[in-house]
Amino acid sequence: MNENERIDNIIKEFDLLYNDAQCSLEYKDPLQLLISTQLAAQCTDARVNMVTETLFQKYKNVFDFAGADIEELEQDIRSTGFYRNKARNIINCCRMLIEKYDGRVPGNMDDLLKLPGVGRKTANLVLGDIFGIPGIVVDTHAKRLANRIGLTQNSDPEKIEYDLMDIIPREYWSKFCHQLVYHGRAVCVARKPQCGICTIKSYCDYYKTLK
Repeated sequence: MNENERIDNIIKEFDLLYNDAQCSLEYKDPLQLLISTQLAAQCTDARVNMVTETLFQKYKNVFDFAGADIEELEQDIRSTGFYRNKARNIINCCRMLIEKYDGRVPGNMDDLLKLPGVGRKTANLVLGDIFGIPGIVVDTHAKRLANRIGLTQNSDPEKIEYDLMDIIPREYWSKFCHQLVYHGRAVCVARKPQCGICTIKSYCDYYKTLK
């Protein structure tokens, strides 16, 4: 089996298992997704969703966040960790959105990366889920699984992103990364992957080392 066949088989299996895979962050508009993704750094999506349930009732738009008292916002998001940096970035990000983008979240990589607190992971998620522009989102699940399966030999998220771009068909980029998250939570967990029940084990480099 060549590499293209292996990738095709993994995609087919993921489509059977996780055809409806989507972002687990809860949001109603582009700004909410942008902020939720920033909060999700070094934090679980479940915790972020707990925080944003009340956060987005208190801060309803870009102007509310831009004008927020930083110490108050820090306390509002404290449980997500790194709350001082996150609060500062969210406020400065929203101010830049108002000053340079008419208060709207831009729909291209270059402009998104100019925003405080926004890296390629956040930008790709926003582009894929909001604007329908395919992108590879390398979060902790994607990083772990891509290395275990043998889709990359790199540990740097940006290098992993480009490695996956080379082997995954473009139309699958966004969906495939959501599927990696689902598989990472359900089967290929961090501490002890459940290889015995994994339906892609035949295509996985890690599983081969167990034989």
